[in-house]
Amino acid sequence: MRLEIDNSKNTPAEEIQNPEVKEAIDAMQEEGSKENIDKMITAVVNAKFILPAKVRNIPSATTNNGHTVMGNQTQVQFRMLENNNHEKFFGVFTDVEEMNKWQGNEEAQKVVTDFDSISQMIMDPQSGALGFVINAFGKSVVFPKPMVISIKQQKDYMAREENTLKNGAQVKFGEPEEYPIELMGALINHFKANPGVNAAFLRMVEQDGEMKYFIVIDFIGDTEMLFNSTAEAAKPFLDEDEIGLTMMPFSMEFARNAVNGVEPFYKKEA
Repeated sequence: MRLEIDNSKNTPAEEIQNPEVKEAIDAMQEEGSKENIDKMITAVVNAKFILPAKVRNIPSATTNNGHTVMGNQTQVQFRMLENNNHEKFFGVFTDVEEMNKWQGNEEAQKVVTDFDSISQMIMDPQSGALGFVINAFGKSVVFPKPMVISIKQQKDYMAREENTLKNGAQVKFGEPEEYPIELMGALINHFKANPGVNAAFLRMVEQDGEMKYFIVIDFIGDTEMLFNSTAEAAKPFLDEDEIGLTMMPFSMEFARNAVNGVEPFYKKEA
C-alpha cells in the first residue's frame, strides 16, 4: 500500500516501548476475561506503534500565482503480512526489538503510528487489509477489520460533544406516534449517497423527559463526518423544540439492543 504521510511530528521509533501494551497482552492471553480484554484494547487504543515501511521523497511541482514551486512528497510503501488463506494484514510492533524479529525488515524505515491511523488505513478499500497484527513474531494479537471498525466507531462516538446518549444511559425506547415520512425520505436519499452506510434504524427515545428520534447507523467510515452530514440532512425536517435527533453506531452494544427486532428503514442494495 502507498500513501502520503506527514511524519514530522512523530515520536522517534527508538523511543517507542509500550510496556503497558505488552503487559496487557500477557494478562489477556493468560486469562481471557472481559476485564482483561477491555484493558488490552484500551492500552492498544492509547498507544503508539512502529510500522516498518519503505519511505522515499518524490519530486513534485505546484503552481502559485503563475510560478512553479518545486517540492517533495513523502511516499510510503508498507509490507503486508499474509496468512495461509492469502489474507493480508498490517504488521505493527510495540518496539524496535519486536519489529526486528520480522526477517527482512532490519533495514526498513520505521513509521510511528497509532490506532486511529491504522484503523483509517484498514477502512480504506484500496489497502486490501483485513486487519492488523501486533508483534506477529512474538506474543501476537490479531485485530480483524470488523473489530477495528467497531472500536474506532465507539471511540469516535464517545468523543463527540453532541452526544446525548451514552452506553448504559437510563432511557425509554418506543415507536413514533406519527411516522416522519419527510425526515425518513431525506435520510434515505442521504444514505444512498454514502456507500459506506449499510443500514439505518429508527426508534424514539426518551431521556429526562426529552423525546428524540434515535437513528442507529450500520456503516464503515468516518463517524464525525457521517454524523455531521446526517444531522445537516435531517435539520430542515426537525423541530428541535419538540423532537430532536440523536444517532449512534450499530457497532455499539447499546445501539444493537435498542433496535433488536426492528426492521431498518434503510438498507443498502446488494
